[in-house]
Amino acid sequence: MSAATNRPGVDQRSVEVDFPVDDFGGAGEALGTMTISDEVALGENQRLMTLNMGPQHPSTHGVLRVLLKLDGEVITDCDPVIGYLHRGTEKLGESHRYAQLIPWTDRTDYVAAPMNNLGCVLAIEKLVDVTSPERAQYWRVIMSELARIASHLVWLGTHALDIGALSMSLYCFRERELIMDIFETFCGARLTTNMMEIGGFSRPIPDILPGMVRDFCNVFPSRQQEYVDVLSANPIWIARTKGIGIISPEAAISYSLTGACLRGSGINYDIRKAMPYLVYDRLDFEVPLGTHGDTFDRYLVRMEEMRQARKIILQCLDQCEKMDTPLMAYESPYVIPPHKGTMTTAEDMQRHFIWVIKGFNPPVGEAYAAVEHPKGENGYYFVSDGDAMPYRWRIRSPDFVNLGVLPHLAQGAMLADVVALIGTIDIVLGSVDR
Repeated sequence: MSAATNRPGVDQRSVEVDFPVDDFGGAGEALGTMTISDEVALGENQRLMTLNMGPQHPSTHGVLRVLLKLDGEVITDCDPVIGYLHRGTEKLGESHRYAQLIPWTDRTDYVAAPMNNLGCVLAIEKLVDVTSPERAQYWRVIMSELARIASHLVWLGTHALDIGALSMSLYCFRERELIMDIFETFCGARLTTNMMEIGGFSRPIPDILPGMVRDFCNVFPSRQQEYVDVLSANPIWIARTKGIGIISPEAAISYSLTGACLRGSGINYDIRKAMPYLVYDRLDFEVPLGTHGDTFDRYLVRMEEMRQARKIILQCLDQCEKMDTPLMAYESPYVIPPHKGTMTTAEDMQRHFIWVIKGFNPPVGEAYAAVEHPKGENGYYFVSDGDAMPYRWRIRSPDFVNLGVLPHLAQGAMLADVVALIGTIDIVLGSVDR
């Protein structure tokens, strides 16, 4: 690779690095080259350097490349470069039946898979005019709020680890394992759960599951207090989060932020309150808000959201104990019939066979449904032309939208604060790129 051509007024130097390929008996040929360049503005007392952070970097939480321009250690410009994890999920959805799309949503934000499942099935149910039974709605809320806590625990553990608090990652994943055990007991999966189904749940609730959920809710407050004891009065944590990454209410709205990134700036918008779905309008819970819009406020908001999620779960458990109703709206032709072990008639078997082989053709139309995901508004948009496969499928990813505020946050910040700024947005690259 030849050295970069000098431009008038700019001194550029390039370094050529060869990576030999010998691991598999190769001849040591060059795999590629990497160019490192410095730009020095001549005639001014200023030195600007362009620095690539990632796409493989321990603090980017995935294959995110952040192109930084630095004046010493002060960031003058920031350009997040995405697409390294793009799989074309939305285009693939146009060649799969509606029920086959639900597992794809697991692979977007894999930290909170049940929430992605829920947004997808709610949009499909809206398209075909199906309402899940009341008991199934309560259990959907329980699983969603457990997923919210699990997602926030991953965020807190990794965010604190980026800033230097190693112990927090161990504490947070300790409690997250309890939630993963609950998911595994219910559906056999821990990460990509494929838990929600069109019309409710086709699998029964295991007898031990309510007790497992209550045991978690009983132990979690004391465990969360350990997080508070470690972080909230820690001078290093406070110095790295207070006054860092301030988002004004006006900026939060202009960037279309949702979730803690919006509520940390004092904007009271939560889809569970603004556009209630399932049974959230029957539940008692508060929406925490920040006052300064900085990284510390977003930390406080997410911590309180975990407390409120526990409160919601306990209310739903109390209601479910009073119910002995079905978990699936089997009366709808758009809902998969009972599984083989629960079929009682030849008609059940025939309908099950036809549904599995051919799926269903929803009416012509379109539908959009959104849920309050741990990261913000997670929406799913379907357009049907009457075929068994959607004409168009669109995912409104909160991670993708919220990441757009990173250049605004980074302007004038220190290089060492970049990891804190990425962490405070709370992104999963599978959801950013899709």
